[in-house]
Amino acid sequence: MGQDTPPTEEELEAAVDFRQVQQSEQFKTLRKRHRSFVIPMAVAFLLWYFLYVLLADYAHDFMSTPVFGNINVGLILGLLQIATTFGITMWYVSYANKRLDPVASDIRRDLEQITEENK
Repeated sequence: MGQDTPPTEEELEAAVDFRQVQQSEQFKTLRKRHRSFVIPMAVAFLLWYFLYVLLADYAHDFMSTPVFGNINVGLILGLLQIATTFGITMWYVSYANKRLDPVASDIRRDLEQITEENK
């Protein structure tokens, strides 16, 4: 095998004990940081989404309240759903770049060192 050829999946599995990696403090930190962002954001967005759906279904008068011109509360809240999706996505990318990627890179570097040593 040449220097530039990545290890095969079988070689990687033979060289790395993935269960041990999952039990490492680095991996636990990565998983905790990921979950501490994703779960609250998912819950918050789903509550916001279901509030919008319930308002659209049961609060017709409120949702059809004109704000200016032909723009009503329902349209504004619908557009805010889209804006919220983009906002959460941008926030997650920033969070991942700062808090997740450095830990994931360390784990990857360690795994690559193990595979290099076992070549």
